[in-house]
Amino acid sequence: MPLAKLFDYSAPAGIEARVGDRVIVPFGARQRLGVVVEAGVTSDLPSARVKPIVTLRDDAPTLPADWLELMRFLSGYYQRPLGETVIRALPPRLRSVKPLPRKVLQAAAAAWSARFVPNHSLTAAQSRAMDRMASALGSFSAFLLHGVTGSGKTEVYLHLIARVLERGGQALVLVPEISLTPQLEAVFRQAFPETRLALLHSGLEDVPRTGAWLEAARGEAGIVLGTRLAVLAPLPKLALIVIDEEHDTSFKQQEGLRYSARDAAVYRAKLAGCPAVLGTATPSLETWHNWRSGRYERLELAERAAPGARLPAVRIVDLRNESLHQGLAPSLLSAIEGRLKKNEQSLVFINRRGYAPVLACEACGWTAGCARCTARMVVHAADRALRCHHCGAESAIPRACPTCGNVDLKPMGRGTQRVEETLAAAFPGARIVRIDRDSARRRAELSRTLQGIQRGEADILVGTQLLAKGHDFPGLTLVGVLNADAALVSTDYRAPERLFAVLAQVAGRAGRREQPGEVLVQTRYPQHPLFAALSRHDFSGFAESQLTERKSAGFPPFVFEAALRAEAKKLETAIRFLRDAAAMVQPPGEVRVFDPVPHVITRRAGLERAQLLMQSSSRPALQDFLAALSSRLFDRASRAVHWHLDVDPIEFD
Repeated sequence: MPLAKLFDYSAPAGIEARVGDRVIVPFGARQRLGVVVEAGVTSDLPSARVKPIVTLRDDAPTLPADWLELMRFLSGYYQRPLGETVIRALPPRLRSVKPLPRKVLQAAAAAWSARFVPNHSLTAAQSRAMDRMASALGSFSAFLLHGVTGSGKTEVYLHLIARVLERGGQALVLVPEISLTPQLEAVFRQAFPETRLALLHSGLEDVPRTGAWLEAARGEAGIVLGTRLAVLAPLPKLALIVIDEEHDTSFKQQEGLRYSARDAAVYRAKLAGCPAVLGTATPSLETWHNWRSGRYERLELAERAAPGARLPAVRIVDLRNESLHQGLAPSLLSAIEGRLKKNEQSLVFINRRGYAPVLACEACGWTAGCARCTARMVVHAADRALRCHHCGAESAIPRACPTCGNVDLKPMGRGTQRVEETLAAAFPGARIVRIDRDSARRRAELSRTLQGIQRGEADILVGTQLLAKGHDFPGLTLVGVLNADAALVSTDYRAPERLFAVLAQVAGRAGRREQPGEVLVQTRYPQHPLFAALSRHDFSGFAESQLTERKSAGFPPFVFEAALRAEAKKLETAIRFLRDAAAMVQPPGEVRVFDPVPHVITRRAGLERAQLLMQSSSRPALQDFLAALSSRLFDRASRAVHWHLDVDPIEFD
């Protein structure tokens, strides 16, 4: 494997190092922790140059063969060195030469019980889906559990996991966002009160994260719940993988090993010989295509599970015929007022945090831009600050225009803070709660806020995508969507798919009990086919039309893509690097290499960025080409340019 640059060491007397063992080795002037990936082989180096292993670390289970096979697959497919892939898949404490804390070394005192306390009995559709998946336990199958919002996909997961636990197996459940783990964790702990549950995500402190990883690796945890990194944990009794909200882009890692946790989970299920369940109301087009191609089996939940609950009525608000009040249509404000009178909750969704996206001078046209990025600074009124949402740079709001001296600077556009302010002025007695990445920085605080909303301690919610994913608010009957049009004019071919998904998901928060739900979507393009499909709750029709467009245009999933990206202090340096890279390896006829171009956001964090796109209708042909290219690139070190390969890219900004 060309990217698997390994180092040779000898095992001195008294140390029997096996494949999968963690060892301490000399590396230059220091000692490092390494993982044995081959043993009993003869080194090509002279024996005098082969240094001995210092010591064997036995404070964690030996990494199993199937886990190492997963690492080899990820290394080869995503074109990263095997050593980096293996080490980065371990929690930080397990990469260190320091011994593990005593508190995480203690094995579980007692075996867990598989006792299951269901929240609800299954509907007929849920039972059919669960029985079909349960019949596949013990062998590999990939299921698309396609259920409308509120159809009870989680309840199906619980009953299926109960079957797995009865057999003594482990279940891995992946969610896209850390913000979803507290709610799901509570559901799982209530359903399986005597089963050990390991929680794995990047928001955990080192000690609890290491402890959870060890419980998973020892087979002590019956359920492992986490974000994308949880797919990298060893699981000796793995019998089921669930990928909830499988369409979510958060499952794709965007730095280092740029892997898709969704795709890695399906491959891992194949290695383990167990089912993989991909659950969502709005499948990714790749997953939909896999079902259409016969690779996955689709199980449909077409109705909501709660008695009397129906999908909300979706109404398109034509902004060409309504004058806005601070970005809100009179019909939306009237609908919110009606809900307040009935003590029902409303959600105003705008996928833009901050107060306003632009600070501008009307006298000369100046706008506040980030000095380190080709992007505008966002106004955050509460802190009297300008922030860049791309690099994190922050500065004070200027008292006057730096170009012409005009003191009448105005915020243009709207973010969640400004919408919150507008609603507070319109409805002075209402309890308004804003949830975005600025207001929900702490996991415990977010969990308390969400619990308060579920108890009815809020009248109007203002939020971004954090509120669109997986939350169940019983009293919420109205959803208003602002600024939905931006994605319709995007150059990204994935923009319509993402817009439909987020609108369908946020619409699905309304009317999840017996009270009818309503969704108002503000737009200046009311005749757009996307809104017609949304109003009919017709994902199937939307997906088929999108796939037809993708096929005619030559876009994924009908072709496979990779992007070589470069960053440098000067754009010309990055472009030159990419041109040279394109000439390093002659692409086969099945692979097309495009000319290098600047990123849409060309400068970020002080570096100029460009990319080279590669496409092929043959995945093996593209992989062979990438392997040859990456091997040449790793041999050519460049301090002036930072580069990486992104296989199956989903972001092009």
